[in-house]
Amino acid sequence: MTIIKFEPIYKERPWGGTSLSTFFKREIKLDSDKVGESWDIVDRNEAQSIALNDLYEGMPLREIIANNCDTIMGPIWQKEARFPILVKWLDCHERLSLQVHPPESIASALHGEPKTENWYVANATGDAGLFIGFKETTNKEYFKKALANKDAENLCHRIESKEGDSVLVESGRIHAIDGGNLILEIQQNSDTTYRVYDWGRIDQNNRSRTLHIEESLKSINFNDINPTLLNTQNSEGILTLADCKFFRIKKYSLEKGTMINLKVADIDCSIIHLISGSIQIGTDLIKKGEQVLSPFSSECNVTLLSDSVFLVTDQFVNEYNLGGLVSN
Repeated sequence: MTIIKFEPIYKERPWGGTSLSTFFKREIKLDSDKVGESWDIVDRNEAQSIALNDLYEGMPLREIIANNCDTIMGPIWQKEARFPILVKWLDCHERLSLQVHPPESIASALHGEPKTENWYVANATGDAGLFIGFKETTNKEYFKKALANKDAENLCHRIESKEGDSVLVESGRIHAIDGGNLILEIQQNSDTTYRVYDWGRIDQNNRSRTLHIEESLKSINFNDINPTLLNTQNSEGILTLADCKFFRIKKYSLEKGTMINLKVADIDCSIIHLISGSIQIGTDLIKKGEQVLSPFSSECNVTLLSDSVFLVTDQFVNEYNLGGLVSN
């Protein structure tokens, strides 16, 4: 066993589009032109990744880990704990809501889960952008008035996004993804999002989406001013994109013919995300846009069949995640 592939789970969203099928040449069996998310690796009660290959074909990720804990996650992992990372593709054809995820310090009091996530921009139109943080220091009452006056956008920091941009969105950071972005989101295994503003959007039934203003105001870091993006479009070799207590993400930009063993330095369970090009891991061919899980017990010998860019997420089997975050 070298890697495990999974069947993506597609989600219709009002801001979604068709890039997941056109950019990655995926056959999506969802009758919609607004496919906003592809949950490629997930272990939650409401959504389970199903293995596509090798010994585990047809099995859900939860069952695979529970029955093969040491092999998949390593000897320190508790088999009852759910997989700590959720991996998504986001096709942001239109602007997403302005939102926040609750910090650890207050998440349980709000009956939610903290969520730190990293965005990697795989493709972007000329007018694409990201809202992250504020333009200048503000406070809860001033922002609440701006929401009431539909003027919140003028307080938020918007920055143009380009292919290769990356940013760590920590719990408590106000954020929104503007239209025109195709983003790989690597996050804590959480599905708690507080929607603070939705730009006045209504659905076909003339209804607006539910907002969570009070929860948002309790969660937002109002001192998060003018954060920047890490632009990696012209990077070569190996570059660290994010390194926090929940995960580490590295970007590999390597030439055709390169061979690399990802387990030489770190004996760990890891996720490989192919952004562009073509690679082979052991005897398995990996497609553009595909995420694969490399178990703890397996070597991970990668051969580049063309010039390729891929990300590797690891160091998520750690003391923080040993507590489980098991229940949804």
